[in-house]
Amino acid sequence: MKTLSKHRKSSGVLLHITSLPGPYGIGEIGNEAKKFIDDLSLMNQRYWQILPTNHPERHNSPYDTNSAFAQNPFLISLDSLIEDGYIKSSDLDPIPKFNEQRVEFEKLKTWKYSILKKAATNFLYHNKKDLKRYNQFCIAQDFWLNDYALFMVIKKIQNKKDWSCWETKYKNLDQDLIANTRASYENEIEEIKVLQYLFSKQWKSLKAHANKMEIKLIGDIPIYISFNSADVWTNQALFKLDENCKMQYQSGVPPDYFMESGQLWGHPIYDWQKHQDSKFKWWLNRIDYTMEYVDIVRVDHFNGFAKYWEVPAKDINATKGKWVIAKGKELLEQVFKHNNVNLIAEDLGEASADAAILRNEYDIPGMSILQFSFYEPNDLKDMEENTVLYTGTHDNDTSIGWYGSLNEKLTESEIGLLNNILELSSKEVNWSMIEYSFQSPVTTVIVPIQDILGLGSDARMNTPGTISNKNWSWRMAPDELKDFMMKKVKNITQRTNRA
Repeated sequence: MKTLSKHRKSSGVLLHITSLPGPYGIGEIGNEAKKFIDDLSLMNQRYWQILPTNHPERHNSPYDTNSAFAQNPFLISLDSLIEDGYIKSSDLDPIPKFNEQRVEFEKLKTWKYSILKKAATNFLYHNKKDLKRYNQFCIAQDFWLNDYALFMVIKKIQNKKDWSCWETKYKNLDQDLIANTRASYENEIEEIKVLQYLFSKQWKSLKAHANKMEIKLIGDIPIYISFNSADVWTNQALFKLDENCKMQYQSGVPPDYFMESGQLWGHPIYDWQKHQDSKFKWWLNRIDYTMEYVDIVRVDHFNGFAKYWEVPAKDINATKGKWVIAKGKELLEQVFKHNNVNLIAEDLGEASADAAILRNEYDIPGMSILQFSFYEPNDLKDMEENTVLYTGTHDNDTSIGWYGSLNEKLTESEIGLLNNILELSSKEVNWSMIEYSFQSPVTTVIVPIQDILGLGSDARMNTPGTISNKNWSWRMAPDELKDFMMKKVKNITQRTNRA
């Protein structure tokens, strides 16, 4: 079993690919990504954590995607496509004037997709050098790639409706209709597959650069997947669906101090017995595939491997859900038996005690968020060494934004105590949070780039439970990461023996 090192304290930075700077409206996996790896090395960091890079389905959320395997083609580097000869620089003209600090998703997609489509066409019909590697890629990824490409084509034919609302033969995967569709839309299917190959090719170059600079990539697997995905369509028996292919149950969490009615997440629920009967083949493929792209996998809502809150699909809140025991123990037994994996468990929430049993058995580090720890002072004292500590995550406010909101959450005396703990009379809150984390006994610390940049709430990546153009759209402006900031991170890292 391969785990994060317990013997060497280290640290890293959280920054999603879409948030990288660059001239083309969205962060890409080309030169700017490699430059950021170089910056991490200059700061003596060891990890770069990203969010899921799968293809978003709705609201541009990397946690709501149309496949657990397919990657987001809009992250493909245009400059790299030009360097490889798949397009010309003139194919980009005219380049729209994009907002440097926000991804304008619809504007971006309208402009960039036609360029990606041209690159795919040129690859297929005017390029011979990579066709052998492409064919090898298609064979190796056959367990998901062809079905995904077909899913995307049928979705277009069916006017982008959810697959459960498709014509019956499409919905039920009628083999004659499927074969006819593959034949009739061969070019469109190939173009989708080519874009997945080009992403894979560019990512391998990025990962090779990271490995050369001794930077490990931390990826992210949400425990649940989206209902309107190729995975659910092609693996209907692995989910709790009714005879009309609708969800019988949906994901969520029970009522708590923060939300009286609980939370509805709306994902389909796994039929864990069917997964076990298949020897967890789909899950093993998913984890093995992700490990090709990253060095470490953070499992979002790891608690669901122990037990999960199952809510009837028709319900409008989570109050009538029930706890159901999952088969996480059986799954992890197979995972560590078949895969060389390195996991982080996002184990926050009510079922964390149940998840801890699984974590401890397989020596998987859990997570702590420093912002939350100040509400429970004992959490600061009892922090386990085998923990990944975050000043905040993509779902939290920035450290500066969080501190500015404390008057609504803490008493004046509690804020005074926090000020003393963080020594705020002499330090800025973001740097104090970073330094406090680095001085902690935990093995690994991850800091969102927004805290290094000293940004407020406007730079927040996501506000859970809301739909907004601000969610998932924040970008780091060109040259926003200054030399003095990098030197400060390096100094704190060296001073706390995390280098």
